[in-house]
Parts: sequence; structure tokens; C-alpha cells
Amino acid sequence: MASQEEKQAQPFTDIFDEDEAEKSFLLSKPTCLIILGKPGSGKKTLARKLAQIWKCIFIEALEVIQMNIHEETEYGLKCQELLFKGQSISEELVTEMILKKIESPEVAHFGYVLSGFPSLSEEYMTVSQQIEKIKNLKLKPDFLINIKCSDYDLCQRISGQRQHPDSGQVYQRNQWDPNVIEKHKKEKEQHEEENEEEDEEQEEEETAEDPLMISEFLHQLVQRPEDILENAEERVGMYKDTMLHPLEDLMAEQDCQYLIELDGNQQPHDLFDELFRVLSSYKLLAHRYRWRRSRWGQACPVALKEGDIVMGNPDLAVSFLGKMYVLSSPEALKTFMLNPRPYLLPPMPLPPCKVLVFGPPFSGRTTICNLIAHKYKGKV
Repeated sequence: MASQEEKQAQPFTDIFDEDEAEKSFLLSKPTCLIILGKPGSGKKTLARKLAQIWKCIFIEALEVIQMNIHEETEYGLKCQELLFKGQSISEELVTEMILKKIESPEVAHFGYVLSGFPSLSEEYMTVSQQIEKIKNLKLKPDFLINIKCSDYDLCQRISGQRQHPDSGQVYQRNQWDPNVIEKHKKEKEQHEEENEEEDEEQEEEETAEDPLMISEFLHQLVQRPEDILENAEERVGMYKDTMLHPLEDLMAEQDCQYLIELDGNQQPHDLFDELFRVLSSYKLLAHRYRWRRSRWGQACPVALKEGDIVMGNPDLAVSFLGKMYVLSSPEALKTFMLNPRPYLLPPMPLPPCKVLVFGPPFSGRTTICNLIAHKYKGKV
């Protein structure tokens, strides 16, 4: 009764336990997603944008190859060696890099958006074996996102793509075809007759800013071999023969509330907006508190974990879940930002304490040392 009266007397008391919520978040699994769909359906574009907005790690074959080469990892040096020899990077090496990235510390904290895996190529593993790898991941995907599009619409869209050789930018037909651009412009003029003056000003600005309206630029665009209609149809046919049935089995096993199907005929921004509306309902810890100093104070969390008390550098401060942490070195800052969870979960912060146990022979020194070490998680 007393507790009920107390609750009624303080109706605006926030019963949210911040420490428990923070601990729950640190112990929780990060959100992981896989984008599925036919070749050319826009998986990579959607995955990249989703990773940027959702603040998770974008994982895709070309992305991990470039990352490893840039960071000069063991895998990156192998890739460079193969490329210098004019050889292609094997499927086995690409798959190893993707799986290694999924197991990295930053992915363990931020989660991932995986695109292009399983792949159509069965040079190293069959599609079924690749799907088994996905099922056995330590960080299994929470969401399967399937982009659906009819074969005809997809092949027409792919065959209408053109690439600028210098920048590598790919443009859709409605961005480079003068007839389609003119048709859209007429439709827009008819639709916006009431605001004619504003429309004219806007069209002039768009024309001036859009490099695709320059004839020289239009002549530079080329069609890639994979975008030729016959080749696009062949790839889609291979997808249906090789990958469709195993993926359907995978989606059938997924909880239906975590299987999202999107209309691939939509514009990229509309496709993303629809996806984000669904994902925004996923429960995550919200920011409820203003930034303040953590219970670590000025001590470096990374150093404490390693058994040392080192005061942090104010220039290397970082905020996480509304609290400030001060790191002692650029290396500690990088390690902490990749994955702060191991340095914040209980029993941290655990300041190092050195104990000397002494006494005459056979007095039980070793037993007492072991008991103290076990109780306080120390080392003998």
C-alpha cells in the first residue's frame, strides 16, 4: 500500500533506471540486416544509404576489397599482388574477407548491412553453402529485406543505364535520354500551370546545375557490357535458376515481422523512405539524458581494462549514451570507438589494486591469494 501511495503522490517521477538500461543496451545484440533481390535491383544503393542513416557497417564485396587494400591488411596485400599480376581476386578470398569483417569489433558494436552475399558465383561455395554460413553467423541477421521487381521492368531499367567513364557514376534513362527528359518536362509544365513563374525559375536553376543537359557530357556516357539487354536477361535467368529457391527457403524460415518486401519499381529515395518507416519502429535505447561525466571520471576506460590507471587527454574525449569518456591515446580512442562495450560492461570500472600476501611457510598464503583473486577477478 505504501508503494502505491508513494507512486500516486509522485506521478511525474521517472522510474526509468538509467544504469540498468545502459547495461541492457551494452549486452544487447546490434541490429543486423541483409538486402536481397535480383541482380540490378538496387541492393547496393539501398544498403549503402541504410548503413549511413542507421549508423551501422556496410559490408559488400567491393567495399571490403577496397577497405583491406587501403588499410594494407594481410588480405589487402594479397589482393594487390593478384591485381598487379593482372589476375582476378578469387571468390574464396572475397568470402573470407566478408566473414572476417562480420566478426570484427566494430560490427559487434554497430551491426551490419550485408549486400551481395550470397553471391551468384558458385566458384568457391554453392548458394546453399553460403546461406548455411549466414545461418551460422555469430551475429545472425535480424531483418531480411527483399527487393521485388518483375523481370521485364528490371531488364528494361538495367538496359537503360549509362556510365560516365571518368567518374564511374551510373545514370538512369530518365537522367540522360533527351526524349525522356523532354517528356517529363512537358508533364511537369502541364501539372504546375498555376505556379508558372516559380516553375520557370526552378527549371532554369535545375538546367544550369544539371551537367547531363550539356551535349558534350551526354556523348561521353557509355553502356557497360553487363547492362546490354541480353546480358541482363541472362543474369536474371541465372538468379532464378540458381539462387531463388534457396533464398525462398531462407525467407520462409524467417519470422514474418522481420521479413520486409519492397517494390523495386520505386525511385531509390521512395524505396528508402518506405524501408526506414518500417525499421524506425525497431526498439533501440533512446537518448534521454544530457551529456555528463561518466563514473570513469578522467581515467581512460581502455587502460583500466588492461589493469592500469592512466588519466585521459581532454583532446581525446568522446561521448557515448549521453556520457563523456576521456581516452589516453589515439590508439585507445580508436579501439574504444570501434567497440566500447568491453570497456563499459560490469565489473568495469574496476580500478587496479595490488595486494601482497606474506607469512611463514605453510601458513596458507597461496590459498588466500587464490581466493582474493577469484573474488575480485584478479591475477595471482
